[in-house]
Amino acid sequence: MERRERKIMVAVDESEESMYALSWSISNLISDTNNNSKLVLLYVKPPSAVYSLDSAGYIFSSETIDALERYSTQLAKSVMKRAEAICRNFDATNINIEKVVGTGEAKSVICNAAKKLEVDTLVMGSHGYGFIKRTLLGSVSDYCAKNAKCPVVIVKQP
Repeated sequence: MERRERKIMVAVDESEESMYALSWSISNLISDTNNNSKLVLLYVKPPSAVYSLDSAGYIFSSETIDALERYSTQLAKSVMKRAEAICRNFDATNINIEKVVGTGEAKSVICNAAKKLEVDTLVMGSHGYGFIKRTLLGSVSDYCAKNAKCPVVIVKQP
């Protein structure tokens, strides 16, 4: 009887913390003996602006908005390339990798993607914000730990 594929989703972004979480996941959750795992790499782009006002109340031109969208797309590609390089460094050629790029508020997109893709484990890095900064900015990992419909592993970089 063949076992069901185990899906491990790692939320990646531009930070060293998320890349460390990816490395940790490969080392600790995906072993050479268990080649029935799928690694889902999720990057979340910020929501696209239909129109945008700057601080002086001016509406940005469509060219400016297009340039911001191109930059966001390039950033997503760059993050995914870094993540793929980490997988190659672990000689993770036997790992089935799926790349997913979402758009929106990170915490909602991550939880929704984990549910939709039916992942078994969600792994995230921790930025290590202090109490005040976490209270003011909110914590994506705290939100996901409380709201995701699967186990969540939050990896702190040593």
